Amino acid sequence: DEEEDYMSDLFIKQDVRPGLPMVRRVKEAIQKEEKQKEANEKNRQKSIKEEEKERRDLVLKSALGNENKGFALLQKMGYKSGQALGKSGEGIVEPIPLNIKTGLSGLGHEELKKRKAEEKLENYRQKLHMKKQANEQAADQFRIRFKNKQEERKMEGDLRKSQKACQQLDMQKDIDVPKEAWYWLQPEEENKKDEEDKEDECTSSDLSVSEKLHILTAYLREEHFYCIWCGTTYEDSEDLSSNCPGDSAADHD
Repeated sequence: DEEEDYMSDLFIKQDVRPGLPMVRRVKEAIQKEEKQKEANEKNRQKSIKEEEKERRDLVLKSALGNENKGFALLQKMGYKSGQALGKSGEGIVEPIPLNIKTGLSGLGHEELKKRKAEEKLENYRQKLHMKKQANEQAADQFRIRFKNKQEERKMEGDLRKSQKACQQLDMQKDIDVPKEAWYWLQPEEENKKDEEDKEDECTSSDLSVSEKLHILTAYLREEHFYCIWCGTTYEDSEDLSSNCPGDSAADHD
């Protein structure tokens, strides 16, 4: 070989920075290792399971030949390839597929998993249904409470109107004391009595707003021939019974 000319352009143009030869050697080693891996992958022998699977798939995809004893017997009985089984040809054409179990789980494990998943889904649906029913019941109860509260407020307003009318009509007849304390509207200062005074009025406190309204309505009709719903004072009981629809708000609706 000819000796290198250290003054030539080829030698001068080479990169002689420190550390670069080491970097080049590392890159070459990595490339060599990658090529070796590719070669090993190509030359790698297939495992026993892979070979069994390939052979099984090949056999299952291929049709039965005359060398198969069962197929040969069928042909002797008049069977032709592609024909359905059965005397009148109502049977299957293709063989029953073969399901190979490759996992390590026991028999029935997949069915158990499927059943548990269905049960979980059903429980979830039941919870959603129960939650929906609970929300609907809560909404119905709220509407009922709201309606009852509105009706109670309306009855309280009707009771105050009846008390005010009763007080005016009683005073017109020179009645200074109401038949019952709650027949008249009470001043605000009288509503702030002690608990002992309230216990003496047990008859009034035991009555509900609707009961008070019913009693006071009857008193106004019998004593003053007055109907709170009509807002009219009639001449007598006969005039009241003939011209007034009834003694409740429902009768006047």
